[in-house]
Amino acid sequence: MFSDFNWMDAIFNSPIFLVLVVCSVVTLGIAIERAYYFWKRRGNPDETLTLALKKLRTGKIKEASWTCENSPHPMGPVASQVFQSENPQGESFEERLHITLSQQKILLERNLGFLGTMAAIAPLIGLLGTVWGIMRAFHDMALTGSAAPAIVAAGVAEALMTTAAGLIIAVPALILYNHLSRRMNVMLTVAENHARSLRMALIEAMTNEAPQPKISDSRVDVRPLEPVGTEG
Repeated sequence: MFSDFNWMDAIFNSPIFLVLVVCSVVTLGIAIERAYYFWKRRGNPDETLTLALKKLRTGKIKEASWTCENSPHPMGPVASQVFQSENPQGESFEERLHITLSQQKILLERNLGFLGTMAAIAPLIGLLGTVWGIMRAFHDMALTGSAAPAIVAAGVAEALMTTAAGLIIAVPALILYNHLSRRMNVMLTVAENHARSLRMALIEAMTNEAPQPKISDSRVDVRPLEPVGTEG
């Protein structure tokens, strides 16, 4: 009964299914790009912090700054603001810190919104394909005047495949979106905490290097008072 029915032609002739195919290709490309970008930025912030603190305690401030700048983790550019600020105790440091954190957040969350959007709308597009396929099945029944399985098979196949395709796109996109969003928040929090730790260490190092006021060892010339003569 279905020997002459071509399921692939029925599916790929569906405009809704073709839209889902395009969405799946774009979603896959963005997912690979974001996963690779986060992999490059992973770094080792704890080790970087340990090395920078060690160099700060020995007075090697420039080397500590270079250690932070060479870190691919967001902690690198954020912690560098500690050494670029003229006064790490002033308000300018806080402004620099917030600006750098915002810049790093923009870089990390780029294209994540698309993954979240596809996780939300892919099932809806699949549902639209379901309705479209049922409408197609009834249209074929009306043209032929028959409800034979071979007549309605194309519409039913389109309805089922578009629903499945929408879910196949949405589920991995949602998982990856939640994972990368969580990882982004953790990376930014670690970057801010480590930068503040370096700030405290730098202030302490600068305080220790500040010259201490010297007490003058010159002796005060104390002369005995001359007795006041009495009138005779």
